[in-house]
Amino acid sequence: MKIAIVKLSALGDIVHAMVVLQFITKYNPIIEIDWIVEESYKELLELNPDIQNVHVIDIKKARHKKSIYLLLSELKKMRKLGPYDLVIDLQGLMKSALIARLIPSITTLGFNKFSIRESLASIFYNKTFDYGYDENVIERNCALIKYALEIKFSNDKIENKLAFLHSNYSYLNSNLSNTKKNIILVPGASHKSKCYPILNLAKLTTMLDANYIIIWGSKKEKVLADELKILSPNVKVCEKLSINQLISLISNINLVIGPDTGPTHMAWALNVASITLFGPTPGYRNCYTTKINIAIESKSTVNPFKIDKNDLSIKDIDIHDVFRAAQKLLKQ
Repeated sequence: MKIAIVKLSALGDIVHAMVVLQFITKYNPIIEIDWIVEESYKELLELNPDIQNVHVIDIKKARHKKSIYLLLSELKKMRKLGPYDLVIDLQGLMKSALIARLIPSITTLGFNKFSIRESLASIFYNKTFDYGYDENVIERNCALIKYALEIKFSNDKIENKLAFLHSNYSYLNSNLSNTKKNIILVPGASHKSKCYPILNLAKLTTMLDANYIIIWGSKKEKVLADELKILSPNVKVCEKLSINQLISLISNINLVIGPDTGPTHMAWALNVASITLFGPTPGYRNCYTTKINIAIESKSTVNPFKIDKNDLSIKDIDIHDVFRAAQKLLKQ
């Protein structure tokens, strides 16, 4: 049996979807799996042993250049894939559903119109699955895969998963300490409402003795990293890392602390301790907590169907709560 999974973006969302791979190959090892992804995120997938082929589509480039020709050219590439027995859209957006439909297959499967944010996307599927959009996203992905492939596994398998991000890069850098615990701080995120205050992160570095490494991925995030460096001169600001390098670095870290964003979810995927801070996004939905992966949510009432980017409640999370959680994790 040959299947294709469509999950185009973003970093954390792809990580949340990739966990299904090990369960597919464990419970039905004869299945061949291909993955369709945006160009920017192919490094996440290329070294995964459970994936046969990674197929890249560059919708973002076509949109950036406002080129209909480029867009049609990218979509035309999808018609040349396969054929597959099954294409599964784990994204649930209009663009991903259209791409899934264009790929030659017997069955195109996705969540039904009541289970996705862009309900019209469901018209592109010839088979659908009902599972609440406001439920935990990792459990949603696993439930869809179980339904699609008629395999059975309990949710405790998710907690006891194998690490599933792979790198061929050896992160040997003076940023790492051999004498202190290494902690990554993530000051940036996709929107300012998801960012924990720099002053609080700076305070944490005075409360907990450790080697702090700051990572960033955009110009705006670099500004935040530099601000934190000014407030806490002893922290180390990384150069801009590729996904391959980031996977390697996180693999060598004792703890990752940051908001609802890619690197904190990567820590979960690598079975590395993490503290994820949630303000305007729902922690109960957007992460899978374990003994070493903790979520701390603000007291804000969050609507998972419509995120309020004016909700700055993440700033109200007490740094002492973060400190106590970090202490606990570093003792394990």
